[in-house]
Amino acid sequence: MFVPETLGLIAGNGEFPLLFAEAARRQGYRVVAVAFPEETSRRLEKLVDEIHWLSIGQLGKLFGAFKKAGVRRAFMAGQIRHKRLFANLKLDLRAVALLARLKDKRADSILRGVAEALKREGVVLESPLPFLNESLPRPGVLTRRAPSAQEKLDIAFGHRIAKHVAGADIGQTVVVKNQAVLAVEAMEGTDACIVRGGRFAKTGAVVVKVTKPDQDLRFDMPVVGPRTMQAMIRAKATALAFDAGHTLFLHPAATLALANQAKIALLAL
Repeated sequence: MFVPETLGLIAGNGEFPLLFAEAARRQGYRVVAVAFPEETSRRLEKLVDEIHWLSIGQLGKLFGAFKKAGVRRAFMAGQIRHKRLFANLKLDLRAVALLARLKDKRADSILRGVAEALKREGVVLESPLPFLNESLPRPGVLTRRAPSAQEKLDIAFGHRIAKHVAGADIGQTVVVKNQAVLAVEAMEGTDACIVRGGRFAKTGAVVVKVTKPDQDLRFDMPVVGPRTMQAMIRAKATALAFDAGHTLFLHPAATLALANQAKIALLAL
């Protein structure tokens, strides 16, 4: 009798965990999810075979859920907002021990620490990208309108700045206009950064979102989707560029409809 492999899913916020769960089950896998009430959509319950709602910081229960389900491969999908990682968390002993071993408390350091802890439990954390190839656009203009000459200059300028910022593990998005930096993403996230930059630009801001030079594709994947477009519209931004091949493009039809209606140019680099 064939027994499908059970995959573990550590589910953060947004649509990414839902899309991963749907894709994995379409391919014949069972999915056991660990989710967080403060972050994860309740819609995930209908898309997985088993779900465990935990508080952030309950690492021991996460390990226990995966062990009981026979999970040997796990995937992270969706972000945990950085401010959650620095709130008054109720940490169990496993989480306290993990944090004590870290050299710093950057989000990437914490997530890599979780990956190492999972490995010691016999669970390998892998990149979710192979399940979502259809959500990775190829390089080129995605919208009806291509970037203007000035927007292309701003995209090239913003891309250089964003790569430096991402390399320092500060953020992955910058907002620019006329080759001047208006906003740099930090702990607030991409959408808030876009809106903040738009306040300075008034109109005509250009947004560039990149992967880190040493991006760990197991977690913290850059994502562009309808919520990104809504932030662009609020900011009266006119162009968005992002790294092709390593940026998830969620709900492409809805995203492109919003962009085209607002005459926003989208470019995959």
